[in-house]
Amino acid sequence: MPASPKLRILDVGCGRKKYPGSIGIDVSPAGQADVLCDWTRTPFPDSSFDEVRLIHMIEEVDDIFRVLAEAHRVAKSKARVVIMTPHYTDHASYCSPAHRWHLSSFSLWFFSEKPAEYDYYAPAQFRERRVHVTLLRIWRVLGFQFLVNHFRWFRKFWEYYLCFVIRGKTVEWELEVVK
Repeated sequence: MPASPKLRILDVGCGRKKYPGSIGIDVSPAGQADVLCDWTRTPFPDSSFDEVRLIHMIEEVDDIFRVLAEAHRVAKSKARVVIMTPHYTDHASYCSPAHRWHLSSFSLWFFSEKPAEYDYYAPAQFRERRVHVTLLRIWRVLGFQFLVNHFRWFRKFWEYYLCFVIRGKTVEWELEVVK
């Protein structure tokens, strides 16, 4: 769905598929970026964006905490942050030499549900609005994707015991910025 003209959207690591209506940033000049910059030090003022998108790039960064801290800084309070990455059991998670991180659907838990002792580790605060796991086609057809996405207890059971048999494809988080 194209961006609303009223919303200010930042597409971090946009590459060659910049989100329509967004401001795209990337470290590579080969894509559609409007601004070339380091993902951890963008040239935008605090609280500038209604939405920040990190689509298939979080797995490639040096420091996830710094990237999410920068997304938090440039996003307005209650802004939407959308993150998508390959699930760690999918072939796509390991086939690219650029991928440094292999994430599960619970990998961002301490940004929203962290105990107080992790505040120093991940100071940016988000509220988890939605987590959606896409499974390989056969498991979608058999109804496992529905169970994984509609029952948190089942998603936890799947991540702990079933995910290497019933493999994931992608994980998408929709977070809300808490300031």
